[in-house]
Amino acid sequence: MGELNGFVAEQMEARLAGRLAQLRVEHGWSLDELAQRTGISRSTLSRLERMEISPTASMLNRLCTVYGRTMSQLLAEVESEPPQLVRADRQPVWSDESSGFVRRSVSPPHPALRGELVESVLRPGADISYDGAPVPGMEQHIWVLDGVLEITTNGGVHELNAGDCLRFRLWGPSRFRCLGPDPVRYALVIVLP
Repeated sequence: MGELNGFVAEQMEARLAGRLAQLRVEHGWSLDELAQRTGISRSTLSRLERMEISPTASMLNRLCTVYGRTMSQLLAEVESEPPQLVRADRQPVWSDESSGFVRRSVSPPHPALRGELVESVLRPGADISYDGAPVPGMEQHIWVLDGVLEITTNGGVHELNAGDCLRFRLWGPSRFRCLGPDPVRYALVIVLP
């Protein structure tokens, strides 16, 4: 990414850290109480809020679950008002280098809309598990554009190849694995209940 994208990403990380701290205060929770609710250590939560570390996808999912938000909703809250037209260079990109996950919010959430569009890339061998649905019953449509993706959800395991689409309502845990040998790129459509 260029210098501008690095600067934009750094600004987004700072706003995300501030929003996470704000949400905890809005709920009246101490760091200890949030740690109990999420299973994330108090020290890690403190470092996240002070922007000393970046959250992993798994951490963000746990935080979104306790706050009753999708990851996209949380990321949209740290953006200024989303425009109707989202140019490619203005689409928020978030990455978790440790898990090999890159997420581009192609059509970010908007208060007047229930749907959103996300482009995701997982590197070969990436394996990401989510403990639960941030919003139980949210609808997901996953369309694989390149590569091979294995998705475990609602008790079933599905292998998707380029062109395949899996659609479901998410009620519990889920798992996304890139079966390789190449990265998998997929479009995710989320529709809130």
